[in-house]
Amino acid sequence: MQRVGTPAVYHPRKPHQSPLWQLLNDHYHDFELNYDEHCVRKYGYPRRVVSDVVNDFLKCGDLREGFARVRCPDCRHEYLLAFSCRGRWFCPSCHAKKGIQFGEHLRGEILYPVPHRQYVFSIPKILRLNFKFNRKLLTKLCHCANRSLKQFFRTALALPDGEIGAVMAIQTFGDYGRWHPHLHIIVADGLFVQNGSFYVMPKIDLTPLQELFRAAVLQMLLKEERINEVLIEKIMRWRYTSGFSVHKGEQLLRNDGDGQEALAQYIIRNPFSVEKIHYQQRSGQVIYKSKMSHGKNKKNFELFSAEEFIAAITQHIPEKNFQLVRYYGWYSNRSRGDRQKRGQLMLKGDSAALDETIPFLDISEHRPKKIPSKTWRECIKKVWEVDPLECPHCGAEMKIVSFINEAPVIEKILKHLQLWITEHPGKPPPENIYEDLIEYQPFDDGWGDYQEPSITLQ
Repeated sequence: MQRVGTPAVYHPRKPHQSPLWQLLNDHYHDFELNYDEHCVRKYGYPRRVVSDVVNDFLKCGDLREGFARVRCPDCRHEYLLAFSCRGRWFCPSCHAKKGIQFGEHLRGEILYPVPHRQYVFSIPKILRLNFKFNRKLLTKLCHCANRSLKQFFRTALALPDGEIGAVMAIQTFGDYGRWHPHLHIIVADGLFVQNGSFYVMPKIDLTPLQELFRAAVLQMLLKEERINEVLIEKIMRWRYTSGFSVHKGEQLLRNDGDGQEALAQYIIRNPFSVEKIHYQQRSGQVIYKSKMSHGKNKKNFELFSAEEFIAAITQHIPEKNFQLVRYYGWYSNRSRGDRQKRGQLMLKGDSAALDETIPFLDISEHRPKKIPSKTWRECIKKVWEVDPLECPHCGAEMKIVSFINEAPVIEKILKHLQLWITEHPGKPPPENIYEDLIEYQPFDDGWGDYQEPSITLQ
């Protein structure tokens, strides 16, 4: 145990102890073999990208797949650092690094010093499967939200040439890994104009924005021949904007960089959390916890078979080169590139006179900074407050002296260090499937106050 007051020491993670790794190592092969029989109808045809991502994840952090040698130049202390899979939207460790880099990228290079809000756009359940079996529609969903926001903001501020600034993240997951496509958007709370001013949005009812979004999505799906006029008429008769919703969060102040960074990390969070996974290896079942209570029994967990849970979490893996983050308006790649070419914004007074009664901010002097992405070392220091390149023996700065990726050399070094493992422990013989569940109750280990008297399996 580390004594209070002593510096923290970095310990490389042990991926094979993760319940997610154990689950996939035990059951992913069977999941692929049985997919056509059990999963095609609910989850669609098997996708090659899922197999690639999962197989890369199973190698992530495995010394047998290659490593870097990290050595202290003073005391010669050394350790091996396994290569990562660099996976996005699945590997919890690698995606956490992406989240940190994304947050700092938005804070330093994209977002201007103006107020921002988070907007969440949702669609009714009856339309969600259209986006599962044709994922290109997710891009069109983003365009619908962008046009709706632009029209709503311009009308509210009476600025027909004003430009919104939006960073949009597509999330396809809800509680327990269910398919729930929706959009989380960081929006500048107002409109940019080319004279270097930003006009702040007043307090206003969101009902017109919901109606604009509903009309745009229904028109888009009708054009794509995913729905017909009969369904549209049925939806329009529903109450509460026909199942469509737009939620607006609290305003972030113009200088709240920490809030911007935290919000950026939130909107691209991983579809699932390893901390919520409780894998019952002997019974081959998974209990997945939620922060919210659901159903008549107000339970805060869901019980899955191993293959059902794998299907639920892997359905959210995006296709290769499909971007789940989009930039619109003032924050679009084109707008930022044009401003960079010009070197500066248009000076004040170059555009037509605007209503001076509307609160506005002067952003003509703002210049986004080019910030290098955080390295692996900086990400570890930020999250765990531990420097992985500080020698635990003498405190000197350690150096990466070599990268080892040749199989014979890897095997020779690991055998010399007695770290070579020919195979990992597999699934033990099946036992009574109720035993793990009985041992697991009641939930007195920090999962919440809910007490489940029993679980009956059908």
